[in-house]
Amino acid sequence: MRTRNTEKMELVRQMTMQMVAANGIENFSVNSLAKACGISVATLYIYYKDKDDLITQVAIEEGNRLTSAILKDFDPDQSFETGLWQQWKSRSQYLMANPLSSSFIERIHMSSYGEKVGAAISSMFHDSMHRFVAGAVKRKELVPLPVEAWWSVAFAPLYNLLRFHHQGRSFAKKPFKLTDELLRQTFDVVVKALKP
Repeated sequence: MRTRNTEKMELVRQMTMQMVAANGIENFSVNSLAKACGISVATLYIYYKDKDDLITQVAIEEGNRLTSAILKDFDPDQSFETGLWQQWKSRSQYLMANPLSSSFIERIHMSSYGEKVGAAISSMFHDSMHRFVAGAVKRKELVPLPVEAWWSVAFAPLYNLLRFHHQGRSFAKKPFKLTDELLRQTFDVVVKALKP
């Protein structure tokens, strides 16, 4: 079997993410990817079974990178406020440094690939987050809420700030750059809303 050329694999990964983020999955084609990478379609099929396998593998790899960044320095037994702040810092640092990742993961999440990719990367992440939330509820540091409600309150404000940051503007095309001060100010409001 032919060995993997790591430079080609990285180029394929980056171009896949770029093309999916820019044009969506429905407009992504293996032929366009091969052309953009300056390689033959046959070369892609050395590494991937088909288009679905390619998208799935790239998404799982990027999802694992994001998960590792999110869980770095995170202790699920921390107090609710400390642990959630660590999550906000880790997520914002990774996604601000990797804007392509943010756009790509969002497209994957909203597609038919979302469930399959999520299942492949979720166990370590979900176990840590479940333990964190359950501990916070038990210690009466967090209002008991359905997971969807808690997640929406805890993270939607962060992801909206990151979206504005990546766009470089907020409402009415007003220039926007996410600062540490604004991140903390928003976080403090979120924590206040989630505490009993």
